[in-house]
Amino acid sequence: MNIKKARGLLGLAGAVAGAAGAFSGFKAARAKNDKLALANAIASIAVAITGAALAVRALRKDELA
Repeated sequence: MNIKKARGLLGLAGAVAGAAGAFSGFKAARAKNDKLALANAIASIAVAITGAALAVRALRKDELA
């Protein structure tokens, strides 16, 4: 396994962990009806999705090269 692939896999694992935390925050914010926490959770979910997409792209580029 080369360094680029390992970096991509770690990035993907980090994005999954971030998404899990964001969804937990989303559920808690909805339960408390906290608009600010809900906005934060939605932004965190967007960050996790973007991170996962970047990691997948990096893995695919490494695969094709």
